[in-house]
Amino acid sequence: MILVSLVLFILNNAATSQTSPAITSWVINSTALTGYNCSGCTPAVYGTVAANVQSVYYTSTDAYIKSQGIPSYNVGPWTANPNTPSAQNKTWAITLSPAANTGVKTTTGLGLIGIWSNGVGIFNGMDGYYWDNSTGAIAQGTGTWNRNAYIFEGQSFDACLGHPNQTGTYHNHVIPKCLFASTNTTVHSPIIGYAFDGFPIYGPYAYTNTNGTGAIKRMTPSYAVTTATTRASGPAMSTAVTIGGVASTYYAGTFLEDYIYTAGSGDLDQYNGRFCITPDYPAGTYAYFVTVDGSGTPVYPYVLGPQYYGTVTAGNTGPGGGSNTVPGGATLYVPTAAGINEYNTFPDELTIFPNPVEDNVLQFQISNNSSDLTVMVMDYQGRILINKLYRSLQYQNTIRIPLDYLSTGIYMVSFESNGYKMAKRILVKD
Repeated sequence: MILVSLVLFILNNAATSQTSPAITSWVINSTALTGYNCSGCTPAVYGTVAANVQSVYYTSTDAYIKSQGIPSYNVGPWTANPNTPSAQNKTWAITLSPAANTGVKTTTGLGLIGIWSNGVGIFNGMDGYYWDNSTGAIAQGTGTWNRNAYIFEGQSFDACLGHPNQTGTYHNHVIPKCLFASTNTTVHSPIIGYAFDGFPIYGPYAYTNTNGTGAIKRMTPSYAVTTATTRASGPAMSTAVTIGGVASTYYAGTFLEDYIYTAGSGDLDQYNGRFCITPDYPAGTYAYFVTVDGSGTPVYPYVLGPQYYGTVTAGNTGPGGGSNTVPGGATLYVPTAAGINEYNTFPDELTIFPNPVEDNVLQFQISNNSSDLTVMVMDYQGRILINKLYRSLQYQNTIRIPLDYLSTGIYMVSFESNGYKMAKRILVKD
C-alpha cells in the first residue's frame, strides 16, 4: 500500500505540470445551453437554468468546477417523486494530486460523493433509510442495514437514471446513461466524472489488463449478493413491505450490506476501482468504474464502493459542501476544440444528412462500399464516444447510427476508408 501511494503521488504530481484530465475532462457549456428540460412532463418544462459545467479554474494543486448541477439533456418525468431540479450554484474542488488514504478510509455517506463530467451530482447506493433493529421498523438515516436506492427509488428514476431530491439536487445513484455512449463496448470508456478524493470515474469498459493491453472488456465488481437466508440483527429476508403501493419483500439485495466482497472475484477492488493505465493517464492512475451487467443494467456497488480509496478533499462533502472559493490567481481553463477541424480526402461521395441531426439518428450515404469503413463520433474535446467498423461489401450505401445517449451539442464525425479520411461537424438536437 505504501509503494502504491508513493507511485500515485509521483505520477500525479508529474502530471500537474501538464494539462491534467481533472482540468480538461469537463463538459463545459460554451453555447448558453439551458437545462431542466422535461418534454415528458405534464405540462412540459423547458428550463432556463445554465446547464452542464459553467467554468473550470485551476491552480497548481486543484481544479475548481462551477456548476448549477443541471444537465443539458432531457430529464424527467419522475414517477411518485414530487421534487423538481433547481439551480445549485456549487463550486467543487478536485485535487490534481490524488493520493491513497493509508489511514482510516472515509465512508461514502449520504449525499454527494462526486460529480459527473457535466457537473451533475453523484450519490452513493443508499436511499436514506435503514433497519432499526430496536424498533423492528425502517427509520430515516443510516445504520447497519441500509436500503438499496436502486431498488427502492428506481421507479422514480427517469430515462437517464437520475432524479431530484428534496433540495432540487438532480443526481444519479447509478450509471448516468445519457451522459455518454454507455452502450459502446468497442472502446475504452471515457472519464465520466471525478470522486471527491480526486480520482477519475470511468464508464463500464476498459482494457482487460491493468497495463493498458488486451481487449476491451466490461469491468466486473468483486461483490455478489449473499446466499444467506437470514440477517444478523436485521430484517428477515421475508419481511413484507410496500413500495410505491406495491407489496414486496426484503429479499437478498434490497440492503447494500447483502452484497459480499470477495477479493479477486472481479476486476475491481472493494472501492470499485483499480490502478491501471487508461487513455487519459498513460502513466497509470487509480480509477473507479461504474458497474453494469451484460445487458447494461446497473449492479452493485454502482459507482464507488462503501468507502473512498483516496483522501477526500475538504469543502466538498457535509453541510455546505460545494461552497469552495476559487482562490485569487487561479487560471480559467478555456477548452480548445481538439480535432475539430473539418477535412476531406475522400475520392468517393460521402454525405451526412440531415445536419442538424434529427430523431437521434446519424445518417450518411457513401457511393462506394468496396473497402472497410471506420466511423467515429467524438465530442468537442476529442473524446471518442462511438467507434464502428463496417467490413467491405457488408454494409449498405446508406448507414444509420443511433445517437440516443448523446446530449445536445456539437460533435465531430470522422470517416476512414482505404487510407482516405473525412471529418465533419454535426449538431445533435433533442
